[in-house]
Amino acid sequence: MAKHAAAPHRIVVVGGGAAGLELVTRLGDTLGRSGAAQVTLVEKARTHLWKPLLHAVAAGSLDRAQHELHYLAQAHWHHFTYRFGEMTGLDRQAKQVLLGATRDDEGRQITPPSSVPYDTLVIAIGSVTNDFGTPGAAQHAVPLETPEQASRFHRRLVNACLRANSQEEAVRPGQLHVCIIGAGATGTELAAELHRTVRAVVAYGLTRIDPERDIRIRLVEAAPRILPALPERISVATTDLLHGLGVEVLTGRRVSEVKADGVCLADGEFLPGELVVWAAGVKGPEVLRDIAGLETTRTNQLMVERTLQVTRDPDIFAIGDCAACPRPDGSPGFIPPRAQAAHQQASHMIGQIERRLAGQPLTQFVYRDFGSLVSLGRYSTVGSLMGFLVGKSMFIEGLFARLMYRSLYKMHQTALHGRAPVLWRTMAGLLTSRLESGVKLH
Repeated sequence: MAKHAAAPHRIVVVGGGAAGLELVTRLGDTLGRSGAAQVTLVEKARTHLWKPLLHAVAAGSLDRAQHELHYLAQAHWHHFTYRFGEMTGLDRQAKQVLLGATRDDEGRQITPPSSVPYDTLVIAIGSVTNDFGTPGAAQHAVPLETPEQASRFHRRLVNACLRANSQEEAVRPGQLHVCIIGAGATGTELAAELHRTVRAVVAYGLTRIDPERDIRIRLVEAAPRILPALPERISVATTDLLHGLGVEVLTGRRVSEVKADGVCLADGEFLPGELVVWAAGVKGPEVLRDIAGLETTRTNQLMVERTLQVTRDPDIFAIGDCAACPRPDGSPGFIPPRAQAAHQQASHMIGQIERRLAGQPLTQFVYRDFGSLVSLGRYSTVGSLMGFLVGKSMFIEGLFARLMYRSLYKMHQTALHGRAPVLWRTMAGLLTSRLESGVKLH
């Protein structure tokens, strides 16, 4: 009797962010195409947008529809399966990912509760905003975790301008003030983008609003300086530019409460403002808390070995923001939750899975910090490159820094689409850019 062919190895990746989507795309193009493995992506969203672009969506300087990727189409083009759903649990004994039911905006069920079997599981569900339990933050501040939240803030911003322009009374103090909590890369980039885009919105006929008098942007940071995770020189250069734009930078100030009409600081000062963004701190999604007995940090990140395997199950890996990965030099702490780390881990996982299928020993992940870049919209870009040209850290700014920043996004696009499509899209974007308003007005 002829023997039945062995079933293909089941690789399941949960989370379609930068790391997860790059991983399934490359695995699909190799193992999925050849039939050597069955590659599945589990994702609760329908579309993907590179997370560093969220601040531009919130400010209205980028139309998300032109940059979103549809998971279903990507799966069809790159030989993997897309399962629409959210991970609600994990059955390690049965080796199944548990999914909850999905529903539409009217509450009707789209997909029922289900499970996805795996042989190798990679968890890449990213991070969510950590408001540290601050009273009123969940009710009155908009986080920037998803494209939907970024679009929601932009709609609130445009609506606030339309409301102020159409009301009979004068603009109230604080009515068009924006308070951004958290001066990491997202908050800082948003502050600079908003300075331009809010004025652009007003310039489209909102004659009753005086930007210099009525609009005020504040950036609040609990640490002694903005961009606390980046080199001090970047922080100083960025602070100087923001001051030049009229953005009020408050450092060493902790938020104690967020209200509908403003923000209360721990020292008793009240900052009026009806538009509040919370961009301070991240943590792992709540589903990872005590999930299936796996080891996690106090911020819900999965503890992983240097091989990127979780500490208590060799069949499960974690990459990206949801993974607490030790630093390569053995120093305290973990690799920072940054886009370049996610990209490097996704690339390393390709080899890990190939070695796993071949029965070979796994290798340790080594993180390489290539520096940091902060985009301040059309005003400037600042950053530092590690080991670039001269073998040591080099401060950069201006046009060169802006080109380097854009190249990071091009690298992500190339990982998903290939070089030729990205080149054609870039050329098309240059040709049509002059026909656009430069700011989203709805």
